[in-house]
Amino acid sequence: MPWEKSFDVDQATRRAMTVFWSKGYDATSLPDLLEATGINRGSFYNAFGSKRNLFLLTLLTYDREERRAMLDEIGAMSDPMEAITEVFERMIAHSLADKDFRGCFLVFWARERARHVEQVGEAVRKGFDDLERFFLEQIMAAQIKGSIRPDMDPQETAKGLLSLSVGLRVMARGIATPASLSAIKRQALQLLA
Repeated sequence: MPWEKSFDVDQATRRAMTVFWSKGYDATSLPDLLEATGINRGSFYNAFGSKRNLFLLTLLTYDREERRAMLDEIGAMSDPMEAITEVFERMIAHSLADKDFRGCFLVFWARERARHVEQVGEAVRKGFDDLERFFLEQIMAAQIKGSIRPDMDPQETAKGLLSLSVGLRVMARGIATPASLSAIKRQALQLLA
């Protein structure tokens, strides 16, 4: 008789994400994941195969539901300069609302495991590449509209915006004040002046 899952895989993945985020990959045990997801060992292995597979799924889920969803929504704005500003404003708002100082899941794992696990590095690189591409597209659109000078190098500026956004997310993990996060946003927007 084939195995049938009796739980919501997406919900279990989100619960596992919380555990990985708070404890880290190495310190997260199978019992931790079973308790957080509310599933038994057999169902865990049937659904996810391994702790590592579940971890990679949490990265992809975060990327799709958080980062990609935000960029899709902001990318629909008609003013590219407002779109770039909105990315930084949302990052700041998210950081200030994050009372546990968890920060961005992708940025967290870029520091923790990306060099050690190839698939983690790929997921993090893809997330960062997408954000850089978003900035690049907005800069080029702003140049066409005349709101950014035409002699600005869009690729170099997009890389600068990416670096400032990642720096903002790292500093937001409990070491930055609201004023310092706002200063990072101002520096980002000065790149576009």
